[in-house]
Amino acid sequence: MNGITLTLRALHHGERSLAKELSTTAERHRTEHEFHHVAKDLVLWSNDHCRRVAEAGRHYGLDLDGPSKKSAPGLVSTLREKSAQAVGHRPEPGLLLLSDLRSLHLDAAGNSLYWEMLAQAAQAARDDRLKELASFCHPRTLRQMRWTNTLIKTLAPQILTSL
Repeated sequence: MNGITLTLRALHHGERSLAKELSTTAERHRTEHEFHHVAKDLVLWSNDHCRRVAEAGRHYGLDLDGPSKKSAPGLVSTLREKSAQAVGHRPEPGLLLLSDLRSLHLDAAGNSLYWEMLAQAAQAARDDRLKELASFCHPRTLRQMRWTNTLIKTLAPQILTSL
């Protein structure tokens, strides 16, 4: 196993983890409609990144499974929806949202660093497949970070001064 395969594994794990956190957070903040819908869209990006990393990994002998499968609707889904509605009517959801945004931002930042490392390794190895992968996925990860950062800048003053 070399550094490129380790980086591909880390990226696959990081994007999968970010997709899961985005999905969970979107459900938790279902009453924040704009947040909820954008987060759901960003889940699709991270799932796409997982798929692309898995495809590239096959070239290096890695067997990375695709994006995590979404659980079927049921009791857990219903409980999440009801808890999101309940949380949406209490004064603390703003703090929870800020905390979740911070966590999402840090997860995306970690992925961004791995994308940069992969791009540099691809350049050194003259691997066009990996260069193309990083060139496609890294800008979207940077947009995920800008989205969380913008929301934090927008929401923090109001939430933190109204406690």
